[in-house]
Amino acid sequence: MTLESRVTLSSSGVADAATTDDNIKINPSAIRYIKLGTGNRLAEECIERGIIRLGFDGVPHDLCQTSDWSGVRKILLDLGKTQGAATNQANQIEDFYTLRGDVLWITFWDSKLWWTFAQPGVHQDEHHDYLTRHRRVATPWRCTNIRGDVLALRNFSTRLTKTAGFRGTICNIDEAPYLLRRINAESEPLADEAATLQNQLVAMAERLVAALHWRDFEILVDRIFADSGWRRVGVLGETQADVDLIVEQTATGERAFVQVKSRATPAVLQDYVDRYREYGDCSRMFFICHSPKGRLRQQAVSADIELWFADTIARKAVRAGQYEWLVQRVA
Repeated sequence: MTLESRVTLSSSGVADAATTDDNIKINPSAIRYIKLGTGNRLAEECIERGIIRLGFDGVPHDLCQTSDWSGVRKILLDLGKTQGAATNQANQIEDFYTLRGDVLWITFWDSKLWWTFAQPGVHQDEHHDYLTRHRRVATPWRCTNIRGDVLALRNFSTRLTKTAGFRGTICNIDEAPYLLRRINAESEPLADEAATLQNQLVAMAERLVAALHWRDFEILVDRIFADSGWRRVGVLGETQADVDLIVEQTATGERAFVQVKSRATPAVLQDYVDRYREYGDCSRMFFICHSPKGRLRQQAVSADIELWFADTIARKAVRAGQYEWLVQRVA
């Protein structure tokens, strides 16, 4: 079984080893982050062995088994902990021993978020490099959501990943609803709302692009290329309504042939592809047309030729911060 083995849970959130349907959403009663050893250095071993570990060597396992948490706090005070630290650590130890099997445990390792559910019962481990106690997991540690997508930390908000900086061992998760949405492969409401607004903005930009005079359309294309690190180094048709441009990537020196057309057919495209091939001083071609005719959208081209139509131009214009400029040009 690999470290990324899939697991499933019953609707109550409790692990059910008998089920095999990976699409069941989890619904834990609580969530805890656990640091597996100092600096999480035991994370790989715990994930491979299917356990969660807790240190606190100076606190007797037998005392914890009897749920004498006042006694645990007293021992921590005797070990030199402050009142606040002793209470906090006693609470962490109590969580480890008493939280039920429907509590979700997470940790961060190998640039991924890992999660599992632990079986009840704590076991003393005397055959380790230092004295620890552990609980066996009810489901294999997993670093994928219920759809099987890897939970890479780079894709999470700092609101959650900042938990890695927690200086203790076990803590609550402030962003529990957000975390569960990610594990359950649910979309983020705020992001969905933003995407809807973005799509509406792009749709309006597409209409604005189609309304541009050809000279303004050329200026817009020039602005988009400049925002992407391309600069104009030549114009092959200064007096024409449809202009051929030569642009250069400032970082690499790569040159591209750019044809800007308000309207064009497949035959027009082929004519300019032939011109691009004959020109021979460019490694790429961009054919940009906001109002294609015929079957131009379905035209097959080679890998070194990009076709931009109004929808593509609108997305790139919005990304380049040209929406306000578009409105001003059409107003």
